[in-house]
Amino acid sequence: MDANQQTPANPFGMDADCENCPALCATREQVVHGYGDVGADFLFVGEVPGRGADRTGVPFTGDERGEELQHLLGLLGLNNSLPSDDEPELENAFLTYLARCRDPERPPTDDEIRTCEPYLNAEIRMINPEILVPVGGRALTEIATEYTTTPAEEFDVTADHATTIRGRGFEIVPMADPLDLAESEREEFIDHFESLMDRDYRQTKGRRSR
Repeated sequence: MDANQQTPANPFGMDADCENCPALCATREQVVHGYGDVGADFLFVGEVPGRGADRTGVPFTGDERGEELQHLLGLLGLNNSLPSDDEPELENAFLTYLARCRDPERPPTDDEIRTCEPYLNAEIRMINPEILVPVGGRALTEIATEYTTTPAEEFDVTADHATTIRGRGFEIVPMADPLDLAESEREEFIDHFESLMDRDYRQTKGRRSR
């Protein structure tokens, strides 16, 4: 398979019937694993599936938050589909979550995120992106804890939005919740991210130069 070829949800054959968190098994519609270009340089990590992703099985689709992120990806040239598509045609981007199952009444617990951690680690290891994009504060905290030497409490997703943080093995570019972004903050992220995309990541990773 060509590295750029669009893949279905759960391209690595991860457990689609996981029952490690009984409470979430009772509330989820389905397990939502990662989706996108498995040769991507840019890996976006949210906290937990929204109501749309719980229905579609594809991260950041099927609801307003998902459409806002997909619209932003389209502006960056990473999504060749309409923001409303349930199976977007992504290029050089992979989407995933800290926790893979949704409870509509509450965020995931720390234990639930730790239970899903092997899935995220496997995706990061197999894709080997150049940049991790934590979407929202919880994702920033978890990614910073794992991939930086700076205490996670020193990061703030509002203050660190659209900046580059040097991590262990990756650059980290935080994004505030897409639903909370003012137009100026969206433009700030696009401008910063486009400056990063000007680098030829694919050449440094031995891939086809774009």
